Amino acid sequence: MKLDYLAKLNDHLSNTDKMPLLFLGHGSPMNAIEENQFVQGFRKISEGIAKPKAILCISAHWETKGTKVTAMEFPKTIHDFGGFPQELFEVEYPAPGSPELAKETKDLISSTQVELDHNWGLDHGAWSVIKHLYPEANIPVIQMSIDYTKGPQYHYELAKEISRLRAKGVLIIGSGNLVHNLGKVDWANINKVDHGYDWTLEVMEKMNDWILNDNHEKLINYKSQGSAFHLAIPTPEHYLPLLYVLGLKGSKETVELFNNKAIAGSLSMTSLKVE
Repeated sequence: MKLDYLAKLNDHLSNTDKMPLLFLGHGSPMNAIEENQFVQGFRKISEGIAKPKAILCISAHWETKGTKVTAMEFPKTIHDFGGFPQELFEVEYPAPGSPELAKETKDLISSTQVELDHNWGLDHGAWSVIKHLYPEANIPVIQMSIDYTKGPQYHYELAKEISRLRAKGVLIIGSGNLVHNLGKVDWANINKVDHGYDWTLEVMEKMNDWILNDNHEKLINYKSQGSAFHLAIPTPEHYLPLLYVLGLKGSKETVELFNNKAIAGSLSMTSLKVE
């Protein structure tokens, strides 16, 4: 093996202080290029985090059959959306990847077979928020996919298998939205902050209480929590990244909520930091 590869591998295996966890409500892709209170919240939260050696992101926008991790040295910036200004399509986030971290992540997971992926890259659920945390794009980023064939409990438990990465300098980020119903968006008030339907506000209040009080069972069994939750989470992909963060949370760790606002009626930007 080449000496430089050994050095990289040893660096990834070396211990650090335990890194915090983030769940980021990413909202519209336009947050990548707009200046608003939410991107200010992303920047502010990063100021209290030691510079990570690498980032592992679980994004709502990479669903696969089975679990995959990106393993290329230079992941492409994926513009996985349509109907937005050309300026947004011109954004590049040229962070390096980390084949070493991908391999280490794969090796930690024993409950399922993990595939090393060389085709995906960084989707907007990852780069549109990470660019505000680390605008210089000088920290390696890998993504882990969401297996759409599995239920909430599976994802919550799977997260626990990668917990050792937190003590290796890896910042683990879940990116989605706790309330995410595009079919009910109030387009006449698309940018109106603190604007949520009654069911949105009901779900936000209950979720926040359960998150802050470690009532993970109710959050895992969200489908059993009534009609408001069915409206708030019509499909699971934007919600499941939260369960990865909660699955990784230690019993003595605390949660800080930020960007805790409804927007456009049927979306919430609620984000959290665990440490």
